[in-house]
Amino acid sequence: MSETNAIECRDVYYSANGHSIIKGLTGSFAKGKITAIVGPSGAGKTTLFRLCNGMRSIDSGQILIDQKPIDAFEPTALRKKVGVVLQQATMLSGTVHENVALPLTLTGKALPQANAEQSLKEVGLEKELLTRKSKDLSGGQKQKLSIARTLLNQPEVLLLDEITSSLDRVSQHDIEQLIQMINRTYGTTIIWITHNLEQARQIGQDVWVMMDGQLIEAGPSELLDQPKDERVLQFVKGEMS
Repeated sequence: MSETNAIECRDVYYSANGHSIIKGLTGSFAKGKITAIVGPSGAGKTTLFRLCNGMRSIDSGQILIDQKPIDAFEPTALRKKVGVVLQQATMLSGTVHENVALPLTLTGKALPQANAEQSLKEVGLEKELLTRKSKDLSGGQKQKLSIARTLLNQPEVLLLDEITSSLDRVSQHDIEQLIQMINRTYGTTIIWITHNLEQARQIGQDVWVMMDGQLIEAGPSELLDQPKDERVLQFVKGEMS
C-alpha cells in the first residue's frame, strides 16, 4: 500500500441482521486530501464510516489505517485518530463549554477556559458563547461546536456524514470553508459523505461513488462530469435533473 493513503479497504464485507451491506469493497483514501463520497441512499456510505472508526467490525477483508490493520488499534486510540462528525450534532443539555470539553471530561480531565476559547475560535465561534446553553445555538453553530469538539482529539482523519444537509445555504458555505481551512492548516484527511453533487465537485479533491455496498468509481472529482461507468452516469443525471 502507498504511504500516501490514510485508509485502505481491501475486499471488505459486512452484514447486519442477515443483510449484506458492504460487498467486497476495495479502495483507498489519500492522506491529506478531501474525498467526497456520493451515491444513492442505502449504498453503505454511513456503514463504511462506522467500520472505519471501529464502531462496527468487518466480517472479512481488511481495513488499514496508516498501513496498520484496524484491529491493531485500541478502540479509544482509534476514535481519537479517526474522528466522526454526524448530520445531527448531538449536544449535551449543558453549556457550550461543557460540550466542547466532552472528550477531555470522558478521560477525567478539564478543559481550561483559554483552551476552550481557542477551540471555538478555530471554528469561527465567539468565546462569549461558552456560557450559553447548547440548546440555544442555531443549527450552524451546533455543527461548528460538534466539529470543535471532535478536533479536540486532533484527529488525523475526519469523517463527515452529511454535516450540512439540514443547514441553510449561508451556514452550509461557512462549514465548507471551515472544513477546507482545517484541511489546509492541519493536513487533516477529510472524508465527506454528501448528497450534494455540486458540493462534492467544489469541495472534494477526490470522489468515491458507492452503490449497493460497492465502490463503483473513484478518482479526481472531475469524474462526476465524465463518468466511465454507466451506472454512475445515470446516477449523476438523475441527481441533476
